[in-house]
Amino acid sequence: MLPVEHLPLDHVLQTVSVLESVVLRSFGPEGGQVLFTRDTGQAMLSRSGTRILTALRLEHPLARMVVECVLKHSTVTGDGSKTFIILLSSLLQIIHTMTCKELNVSHNYNSREAAKASTARHFAEKMLAFALEELDDLIASGVIPYGYHLSWEDFTAKTHLPAHPNNHFVQKLLASFFHSRLGRTHCDFISDLTCELLTCWKFKAQPPSSSLQFLNDNLAALHTPVSGFPISCSRLIDGQVIHRDFATPCPRTEHQPVKAVVFTEYLQPKLLSAGQVLELGCGEQGWRDNSRKKRSIVQFSAWSEKSLECVIANLQSLGVSVLLSAVKQSAAVLALAAQAEMCVVECVSEDELSLFAQLSGATPVSDCWVIELEHVATLTFCRPILLGAHRYVHVGFHDSEDRVTVKPCSLVICGSGEGQTDQYTCAFRDAIRMLLSTWEPMGMTATPASKRTLQSNNSTSLHMDNQITNAPPSQQCVLESGCVIPAGGTFEFLLNHALLQHGSSRSVSDYTIMSAPAVSQLLAKALLSVPRQIYSHSPLGFLQAQTRLLTFIKNHSHRFNQVYKQEHNTIIIQGRGGRECPLEEAKLTKHCCGEADASSNFFMSDSGLESVSCKYQLLLAVLQCLSCVLHVDTVLHTHTALPQSRRLANLSWEGTEDETED
Repeated sequence: MLPVEHLPLDHVLQTVSVLESVVLRSFGPEGGQVLFTRDTGQAMLSRSGTRILTALRLEHPLARMVVECVLKHSTVTGDGSKTFIILLSSLLQIIHTMTCKELNVSHNYNSREAAKASTARHFAEKMLAFALEELDDLIASGVIPYGYHLSWEDFTAKTHLPAHPNNHFVQKLLASFFHSRLGRTHCDFISDLTCELLTCWKFKAQPPSSSLQFLNDNLAALHTPVSGFPISCSRLIDGQVIHRDFATPCPRTEHQPVKAVVFTEYLQPKLLSAGQVLELGCGEQGWRDNSRKKRSIVQFSAWSEKSLECVIANLQSLGVSVLLSAVKQSAAVLALAAQAEMCVVECVSEDELSLFAQLSGATPVSDCWVIELEHVATLTFCRPILLGAHRYVHVGFHDSEDRVTVKPCSLVICGSGEGQTDQYTCAFRDAIRMLLSTWEPMGMTATPASKRTLQSNNSTSLHMDNQITNAPPSQQCVLESGCVIPAGGTFEFLLNHALLQHGSSRSVSDYTIMSAPAVSQLLAKALLSVPRQIYSHSPLGFLQAQTRLLTFIKNHSHRFNQVYKQEHNTIIIQGRGGRECPLEEAKLTKHCCGEADASSNFFMSDSGLESVSCKYQLLLAVLQCLSCVLHVDTVLHTHTALPQSRRLANLSWEGTEDETED
């Protein structure tokens, strides 16, 4: 009989609370770093919620399920892993309290637990349905008017405005992000380096999301980790760094163009027919006659070498001096290439070859006997480069009108150790994902609650009642691109106020334990758990921040939509009543909504900025995870016979085949 474990609501809450206790140690601006030690003695120090959660050895399948949901969300938005756990734990605590109040009557244990589980599921379903139905409208009306709107010029601006040196919003957004990941010391330097990277990879005549998507897809080939140096040594290098060394001597072409060809297969002799090879070396008489066998092998070798010489001669006629290969070539190919003064770079990764083909405009060669001009890339240089303890290949590209990038460059990320370098690399990657999610908000189809489809930017969807309905484009509701809000709990305070106002606006007769007003108030209560943890070192600071925000909302009851028209270095902000308020150039980046007076200083604090779209996606992901977790009723443990090596490893969970060391 296989062991069966039932999951009452108390156990679910306890499991998530344990995860919360781990991430709370590094949450917020005052959070510290978490130190992990492995069985091998290797230590890891990190503030990243994703790295902390993946480093845990989790035996309980429910905890693994929650962490998997966190990782899926972080893969899309690059942010919010610690807030995900805190919100999920707060929602479970609230649901647990409500179900206990509702079922306070005397029942036996089994029926009471079953009723609690059923009530908790209904709470989760109602919250998710409410979020899919009305959350985007509440954010649009109650949060976005108090935020800022980033333009693509802000993403790629190299200098600050003289009148407002602290108004570079993208740097504030990135600095706030890196502060929560890497600490305060280097967040400004890394944010400046990221802005410089965005400037170099600014696409021409393309939407802004194209540049961010390109960096997200090609960051593995665009960055080089270097250990043994401080993070301040990180920099940008013109051209592309190929993470392999020359297999043959590199060309001496410092001041002249270099022509290169990319091979995806082995350079091999052209087989005219299969019978010819069999006749040379595999004939029955040949195996019996040793002298004939040796003569056939010599003939085949000479013919093969002559065929390779023809390929090399063809490359020489095209002026090719660099061969980039996806595979390891034979010794004969290397010898002939060295004799022809061609350098060969072997075993180049697929990502790097794909990036090289995009930047050079050349087509990779799959058949070495068909090489034309379209396969030849012209480079400004090809030389070795020493980064840390490794030597790589460094290539540069000619400026071309056909190429859509302004200045191709590679990112060198330095760290004192391998663990620190990997931390910085993950932070850069997640920052690009966060910016992409900020610039490409998640859209929601405006259909009834039972048929809502949530569409994210990676073409995945979450469904209600397994129904999908495609609405016409005119009914689509999408958040504004580039919307950001001051960090430090501002988003949670604003949405909490909007949810409470939404609940109080409904009729008192509509208020039941499962009604929309009750659900909105429960969700509003759960949201405050995030700023409470941010101000956990100063409870008075939490009350002061909330009071200042409510006072600001009360004194500025008007709501501005983000409608922008730029004419003669001015921006026209149009309100709901049609009143237009021109702003001078010096005030362009002051704020995108509201009036420019002293009362808005609360929103210009030094706490940084955070993405509204990422927060929006986070809430929906948490509610989806909550519904999935509460629908788990029973855990069925299975036992799989492991190989001897796995048994010796003494792994903690028997049911998986892909357990990592962490």
